[in-house]
Amino acid sequence: MRLTRTLQAAAAATALLLAATACGSSGGGSSATGLNPPDLKAPTKLGRSEGQVNLIAWAGYVENGSNDPKVDWVTDFQKQTGCQVHSKVAASSDEMVKLMKTGEYDAVSASGDASLRLIASGDAAPVNTELVPNYKDVFSGLKNGRWNSVKGTMYGIPHGRGANLLMYNTQKVTPAPTSWSAVFDDADAYKGHVTAYDSPIYIADAALYLKAARPELKIKDPYALDQKQFDAAVALLKKQNADVGEYWSDYLKEVSAFKSGDSVVGTTWQVIANLAASEGAKVKAFVPKEGSTGWSDTWMIYAKAKHPNCAYQWMNWIISPKVNAQVAEYFGEAPANSKACAETSDKNFCATYHAADEDYWKRIAFWNTPIEQCLDGRTDVKCVPYAKWVQAWTEIKG
Repeated sequence: MRLTRTLQAAAAATALLLAATACGSSGGGSSATGLNPPDLKAPTKLGRSEGQVNLIAWAGYVENGSNDPKVDWVTDFQKQTGCQVHSKVAASSDEMVKLMKTGEYDAVSASGDASLRLIASGDAAPVNTELVPNYKDVFSGLKNGRWNSVKGTMYGIPHGRGANLLMYNTQKVTPAPTSWSAVFDDADAYKGHVTAYDSPIYIADAALYLKAARPELKIKDPYALDQKQFDAAVALLKKQNADVGEYWSDYLKEVSAFKSGDSVVGTTWQVIANLAASEGAKVKAFVPKEGSTGWSDTWMIYAKAKHPNCAYQWMNWIISPKVNAQVAEYFGEAPANSKACAETSDKNFCATYHAADEDYWKRIAFWNTPIEQCLDGRTDVKCVPYAKWVQAWTEIKG
């Protein structure tokens, strides 16, 4: 069984957030060019292996055969490098940020809703990509992203990516939807059978829809919302709440809901759509005309890592073609390494997940961390920081 992340809105998230004065973005380039993190330096060379590495990861990213004897890319790493792997599975981005602050871990597979927090607080260090040979084969669309770089400096090594798709029951939802309006303005047509992703970052999905549906709001970036824009997104989600049958974070529950008919339309991931269809659910999933949000995970190294040499070796290993292919297929995501597609057991895998289709990914607004200094470059207003997103999400769900 493929594993995937389950995100939970953490009640204590506010305490984990970066200070509003720490960062911002010009929005003019691909990276978070307005961010001003502490002046940390990446190493210029690697030393001897320290004998171990401590990792925080999403479920399915660090597999040693204990969950499934056939799924193991840790044992060979340990044999080849002498670095013993100790890993902890995190259930949410907020938990990852909290764990990194303990100083007990060397690296983390951070999603975009955590990465800026780690960069701005000085917990994540810049990486020297020259010390990660496999980085040269990473898809260009994953390099120098707004969620993993600052002013041209990478703060991690890309792992993989995925889109948040609109899935619908082809027998019960007619005509076939083309827009996110199916789960927002038109959601009452499927009252009680709409499903939505259970995380504060889902507010960005509403903002992405409003960017097209209400141009007068002048939303440029769904993660950079001033108070008026934010209030509009929250109001839309409170309205949607009356039509939502279930907020999902466990992908197996969403598969079950679409099979039973409890859910007929809502947000999903490609791996969920594939699994639901393979189990008989009459579903289709796609990127609507407005585009979609999505996630890109990045291996980030702790600024004061006790085992930096093993951490660098791990980052190079996890994006090596064969291993990156294994992880992508097991987890259900597009791999980061362009050479991984030749290594997948399913030769159609990369086509299904649009791994090499950069035009496809240009339609995806990858998760980023909302901060007071607007990520879209505006300086005349303050944007709503993530702490407020967490508070609003509790209100939205009632």
